[in-house]
Amino acid sequence: MPDPFAALAWDDLRLIGAVAEAGTLPAAALRLGLAHSTVFRRLRAIEAAVGCPLFERHGAALLATGAGEDLAQLARRMGEDVGAVTRRLAGQAPLPHGEVRVATNDSLLMHLLLPLLASFRAACPSVRLEIVVGNPAANLSRRDADVAIRAADRPPVTLVGRKAARIAWALYGRRDAFPGAVPDEAALLAQDWLSLGEGLGSMKVARWLAARMPPERVGLRVDSVLALAQAVEAGLGLAHLPCFVGDARPALRRLGAPEPEFAADLWLLTHPDLRGAARVRVLLDHLAAGIAGQRARIEGADPGETRAVEALSQNVVREETGA
Repeated sequence: MPDPFAALAWDDLRLIGAVAEAGTLPAAALRLGLAHSTVFRRLRAIEAAVGCPLFERHGAALLATGAGEDLAQLARRMGEDVGAVTRRLAGQAPLPHGEVRVATNDSLLMHLLLPLLASFRAACPSVRLEIVVGNPAANLSRRDADVAIRAADRPPVTLVGRKAARIAWALYGRRDAFPGAVPDEAALLAQDWLSLGEGLGSMKVARWLAARMPPERVGLRVDSVLALAQAVEAGLGLAHLPCFVGDARPALRRLGAPEPEFAADLWLLTHPDLRGAARVRVLLDHLAAGIAGQRARIEGADPGETRAVEALSQNVVREETGA
């Protein structure tokens, strides 16, 4: 004998699924865009064709029988498959969702990333962010993080990503301590100086100062670029800082042109196994677009020349995200 269930069409299954989810014929009819009487008539015809009841009435509600629930689950699975194929054919991907752990340092977070992360969350509210702040490189293979945003000339070969900008460094001091012309090099070297601590001693800027300044001339060392900027702002001495950090502080003044030998590349990195994950890809794309709009100040352009570029960067982020 022929299988009565084999004759069910997709529209029949869709109707069964709608009735099971809605719980009443009027609600199912509204969901399907059909008349109440049409849904009633078609449901009776389907039950007659399969030879068993699919729903039982309990007051105003309809509850699926065992056979009805099996067919409703089949309808849900088929609906998900149809939706996936439709999105693929339309060139649309499911909205990214889930959590992304981002490892970076405090200066990048406070002076560059927070506004970009805020606009990302507005555009992708279903992606949650966890920020891991610290100077040591995160081990993405152990899932210490999913994304690393770091300054490095040579990122680990085990990671993949893109170079977003080149971070410029220059010498800074308190603006009120240098109201006129910038002193010559000898006078600057006679000032109190600050340095990065032992944990960041391998950085080019720290090695440069160690080679030129006796230890007793360095009044403070700190293992954080953000804290170093705050120490300069407090009047403790001079220090080289990333231009995007120093220029953002009105109390500080640039005391020389950016030093090319101190520059480092800014990388957006992830593990190869994660580069295809939608939540990771959309975050990296958003950050790359936002950083591109601020590349002038990151790369040490004169602060007065970057205002127009920074205004444009907001438009770049909005266009990339639709925010």
